[in-house]
Amino acid sequence: MEAPTARLLTDFLDSTVLLEQTQYEEGFKDGYRDGVASGKEEGREVGLKHGFEVGEELGFYRGCIEVWKSAIMIDPNSFSSRVQKRIGQLAELAENYPLFQPENQNVQEMMDSIRLNFKIISVNMGVKLEYEGRSRTSKQDLEDIVV
Repeated sequence: MEAPTARLLTDFLDSTVLLEQTQYEEGFKDGYRDGVASGKEEGREVGLKHGFEVGEELGFYRGCIEVWKSAIMIDPNSFSSRVQKRIGQLAELAENYPLFQPENQNVQEMMDSIRLNFKIISVNMGVKLEYEGRSRTSKQDLEDIVV
């Protein structure tokens, strides 16, 4: 048979351990709930910011395409056939960009193709056009620095 003082000590320790576990679980639940709420809000803000930046850059390229197409309509010889072909390819890339499908796995590759075609057109035209809204430290810029 267990001594009464040993039983009281065991009951006291059990309740202390149980209290600690209960407090831990409540703290975890509270932290998880708060993290989910703030994570959704932060994710929304980041998504809106990134979406705006992508839309702004894509709008820049589409605006250039429209100006070039207008110049070609006014004077079909304003650009070489190679540049005109590239403008058509760029227009197709910009038109097919999945603006309303952010979960599409190819969006970064597509934007990289748009940027590359735009640079090629600019070089072939002998002008230095550049979208200045995006940050200067893109993946391609970092690769250029390393090479």
